[in-house]
Amino acid sequence: MLCACHSAPENKTAKNNPPHKTQPQVSNNQKSNAVLNLRRYMDSLHLKEGHINLVVDKSDRKLSVYHKQTLLKAYPVVLGLEGNEDKLMQGDRKTPEGVFHISSKYNHAKWSRFMLLNYPTAESWKKHRQAKKEGLIPQNADIGNAIGIHGVPEDDNSLIDEGIQWTLGCVSLKNRDVNELYACINENTAILIRK
Repeated sequence: MLCACHSAPENKTAKNNPPHKTQPQVSNNQKSNAVLNLRRYMDSLHLKEGHINLVVDKSDRKLSVYHKQTLLKAYPVVLGLEGNEDKLMQGDRKTPEGVFHISSKYNHAKWSRFMLLNYPTAESWKKHRQAKKEGLIPQNADIGNAIGIHGVPEDDNSLIDEGIQWTLGCVSLKNRDVNELYACINENTAILIRK
C-alpha cells in the first residue's frame, strides 16, 4: 500500500490565506461535530470552496475544516508510518509539516480520491538542506514528492478506526470522508500540517 508515485507538478503560489495557527472558534452547530454533510452545511452558510482551509493535527490524528477561525467539521486521519516526525527526505515514511495548498485533485483507482499537495515547498527544501548539513540524512537523499490526502484501499475503514499509520507520508481518511472533503475543496485550498 504505497502512496502515489508520480511526479508532483511545479509549486504554485496559494491563492487562499494560509490556515490560522491560533486557537479556533467553534460554532454552536459544530460543538458535537454533528455536521452530517459538509457540502450542504457550507451551502447553508453560502460558503464556496475558496472560503475554507484545512488543518491536520498530527498528534490528534485529525483533519479539520475551517472557515476563517470557525471549525466546520473534523475527520479522523492516519499518517505516515513514522508517526509525528517531520518529513525530511523521500522514503522516511513521515508526513511533512508546514503550510501547503492543494495543487491538483482527481479520482484514484485504489484510494477513491487524491488531493495532491504542493510538497516540496521552499520551506521543505530549506529543512531538507539543513538536515543534510547536520548529517541527519544522507548527502545523496532526495526530498521526495507526491504527498497528498487520499482514502483507504478497498474501503478498509479499520485502518482509520484502529489508527494504523500505513502511508508513506500522505494523510489518509475513510473513503466516505475523503469523498465528502473532495467535493468541498478546490485547487489552491490551503492546508496547515502541524504536530
